[in-house]
Amino acid sequence: MPHNKLFYEVICMSCRQIFKVYEGTQIYKRFKENRNGKYNCEQCSHNIRLEAIKNFFNKY
Repeated sequence: MPHNKLFYEVICMSCRQIFKVYEGTQIYKRFKENRNGKYNCEQCSHNIRLEAIKNFFNKY
């Protein structure tokens, strides 16, 4: 991401690491609307999605 964009530093609720949320992204818009919400970094979001898909297919 370009360094001239605005960003916030947010703590991931899964891994507790600080990650940057850049202006123009969907998570940036959600963060601006609700700063007290729970947010995940890209890696944790990806892992959560994979686990959900895996669990879905294990049911059927």
